Amino acid sequence: MPPSPPGYARFKKLLFRLDPEVSHGLAMGALRAAAAVPGLARVLARRARVADPRLAQNLFGRTFANPVGLAAGFDKDAVAVRGWPALGFGFVEVGTVTPWPQAGNPRPRLFRFPEARSLQNAMGFNNRGMDALERRLSRFRRYGAAPLPLGINLGKNKATPPAGALADYEVLVRRLADLGDYLVVNLSSPNTPGLRDLQNEAFLRALLAMATGITSRPILVKLSPDLDPGAAVDLAEVAVTAGAAGIIAANTTTEYGLLPGAKDFGGLSGEVLREKSYGMLQALAARLFGRTVLVSVGGIDSGEEAYRRLRAGASLVQIYTGLVYEGPGLPRRINEELLRSMDRDGVGRIGELIGADL
Repeated sequence: MPPSPPGYARFKKLLFRLDPEVSHGLAMGALRAAAAVPGLARVLARRARVADPRLAQNLFGRTFANPVGLAAGFDKDAVAVRGWPALGFGFVEVGTVTPWPQAGNPRPRLFRFPEARSLQNAMGFNNRGMDALERRLSRFRRYGAAPLPLGINLGKNKATPPAGALADYEVLVRRLADLGDYLVVNLSSPNTPGLRDLQNEAFLRALLAMATGITSRPILVKLSPDLDPGAAVDLAEVAVTAGAAGIIAANTTTEYGLLPGAKDFGGLSGEVLREKSYGMLQALAARLFGRTVLVSVGGIDSGEEAYRRLRAGASLVQIYTGLVYEGPGLPRRINEELLRSMDRDGVGRIGELIGADL
């Protein structure tokens, strides 16, 4: 992986002296400020965008100008949706949002491991709730679509017992479905007690029956990388059969032995998750490629890695931890590297690349 640009490397040194959540807040504030200046976001977006039709795909009723998206968790409350095009993303996923606002788990709950280019988070779905998200996203509906294809990641409140989980997801679908291009059912975060227990066939069938009965918007399911590979594929097939339009693989891992010095709580992301995430994608694609949209996330921080995921069967990739370590120029660099790799291999369009290794 090439080093991040010198400008960001210097800035990163300053950010990494601060608490990770403080640094995140500063970065989000800067992006929101840039988006608020008339015309500035458009200028920045033109500079960051890799405007090449070979990278474009039509999915979920919208054109994705490139396959590189922002993973859920970075912009939980959709406060910077207007700013993300300025970084060159092809799509954005906001959330995780819960029905009611919640503070999340006690601090400290976010930890950096720079030597391993990884993070550990135990955030716990801290967010302002669906009312706030609905108000914010409704502004886009008044003026047309969001500036990028938009996904909304849904989760249950921590205080909601398992018996009430389906009701939490139902109210979210009813309130938010029309405000995004797709919805994601998050059953795989390790930071809400009991949530991963909902990764079972009965609940998934009930959930998808409810959601697809309410909206025609595509519903995706985000799975845990800690599922047994065979069980993950079986569960994904159940989801697709029950109406899911896609599978996102994967959330953070609780396999703490992968990272020396890791805490015994929360989930690991970044480079430490790379091979586990890739292996899960391979297993899913072996059975489900061509039947559903596969989205790969976990340890993607270069065009080379994104290229590997696309060849393995992913139509889209998402980044989070890589953005922390590589900086705001990462989406553009990934797309530029994708094009160079496509030229090298004689690939005309991204559709020819997806699943090439299957």
